[in-house]
Amino acid sequence: MTTPSPPAEPTVDRPPTAADYYGVNRGGGLFSEAVSQRLGARISVFAHRHRLAPTVLTVANLGLSCLVSFVVVAAAGPVADGRVWAWPIGLLALLGWQFAYALDCADGQLARVTGQTSPAGGRVDVLCDVAGQIALVAALSAVAEAQVPETPAWLVAAFAGTWMVNLVTSVMQTGSQASSMVTSRSLPVRVVKLVRDYGAVIALAGLVLTLAPQWTIFVIGAFTLVNGAFLAASIAFSGRAALRG
Repeated sequence: MTTPSPPAEPTVDRPPTAADYYGVNRGGGLFSEAVSQRLGARISVFAHRHRLAPTVLTVANLGLSCLVSFVVVAAAGPVADGRVWAWPIGLLALLGWQFAYALDCADGQLARVTGQTSPAGGRVDVLCDVAGQIALVAALSAVAEAQVPETPAWLVAAFAGTWMVNLVTSVMQTGSQASSMVTSRSLPVRVVKLVRDYGAVIALAGLVLTLAPQWTIFVIGAFTLVNGAFLAASIAFSGRAALRG
């Protein structure tokens, strides 16, 4: 997920390269920086060459995210019944969600390098992220319930609610009020943080749908625990800071 952009950075005189776009990426975690942001930089080169506005990439991310999630939802029952092979649907989810996220990375890179940042563009970006992630949550929930009909309703509700913790905290990590509970960028810390790296998370989800969709219930349970724990820790961290004044 990308967040609203800060004031535009200086444009370059020559046509921007993938390195230029990657140089202004906003991170997102070890996996996202190594894979999603780099792919996003390549997309930005293509978009700039064809005079596409950053918002075009934002809307493309939304459309692809929702389309892939719709297919996963529609196929959840047939896959669980054995009428449809799981691996083509899972592979579509794995690649489709990853490419959609790369588009999400690219829109911010393109906007910053070409000086097209704006408050309206930032709002559209966040709103499209919310819509796309709602679709993804619906897809994973549908698979879990199709594979295990006894899936508790409270687990699905908790999963949906805590999933948005990453999105909310990412939006909050902008401006003068930004802070981090763990500021270290050492490799061990960054590896641990993969559990909250959106690119890594959707890669795991896609692999599970491809190889073992019956494990989806355990995946959503694990995500619920991780995001719920992070939310509780964030509340405690921010509350302590507020009490200190």
